[in-house]
Amino acid sequence: MTRTAPVPGSRAGIDPRGPRFGAGITAVVLLTVIFLALVGASVAALTLLALQTAVFAWGAVAGVARHPYGLLFKVVVRPRLGPPAALEDPAPPTFAQGVGLLVALIGVVLGLAGVTAAVPVAAAAAFVAAFLNAVFDYCLGCQLYLLLVRARVIGRSPAS
Repeated sequence: MTRTAPVPGSRAGIDPRGPRFGAGITAVVLLTVIFLALVGASVAALTLLALQTAVFAWGAVAGVARHPYGLLFKVVVRPRLGPPAALEDPAPPTFAQGVGLLVALIGVVLGLAGVTAAVPVAAAAAFVAAFLNAVFDYCLGCQLYLLLVRARVIGRSPAS
């Protein structure tokens, strides 16, 4: 992934290993949703996807530093690691949480409307992104954020 330095004058950057850790947990949750949907446990799959959607919303609104998986990383994993080579701007991974929220929310809304196939399809799309981030350190949502900033569609806020 392309590392983005924190914006000068902004709050401190984040440890880039935190979002990767969270992506690993997210990938496992989404793979479980897909499995549940494929074995016919549609209600359980929809419920778990709705819970993951709430986690995405938390990360998109509160930021990745206050994301539940980020807090778990900060308290349990981070103290056991050496310092990161560099810090990362929290805006791209926070934007990526918003992308995950959108994809998962579409699956939940369509699932509630009776389109049961939408649940595993949305979970699979989000799983691909989470897997790429967790395993290959390639954050699709972060890349989309950087593309939109370069195209001047969204601004890079100094508070990010």
